[in-house]
Amino acid sequence: MTAAAQPDDGGVPYIAHDDFRRGAAHGHFRIVVNPSLARPYVVRRTRVDLVAAVVIGSGALLALAGQAAPGIVLVALGILCNRLVRRQAAPILLHLAIRNPGVYADVTRLGVMEVQRA
Repeated sequence: MTAAAQPDDGGVPYIAHDDFRRGAAHGHFRIVVNPSLARPYVVRRTRVDLVAAVVIGSGALLALAGQAAPGIVLVALGILCNRLVRRQAAPILLHLAIRNPGVYADVTRLGVMEVQRA
């Protein structure tokens, strides 16, 4: 493992993405996700609001066109998908951070996720 860079302000040392990716699965890090910041970040990153709006709109159009059952199903799926992503924001954020160095850099820089050596 490479040495972590020491912060100038006395905060938590930065851990490189490769070290984080390799060590996270083995429990080498203490990972703290701020849920109030994780929800909006994951919603923006996954564009779940846009997807849910399209699915709900399609369901409403189907219902108005006389296909009530498929329309109701699509509306329900759009609402459930949106709520599920918001409720599971922390695990989704961790998944994204492990697989994408850009996401890892963003969430650690913005304070959405804090990573410390265990």
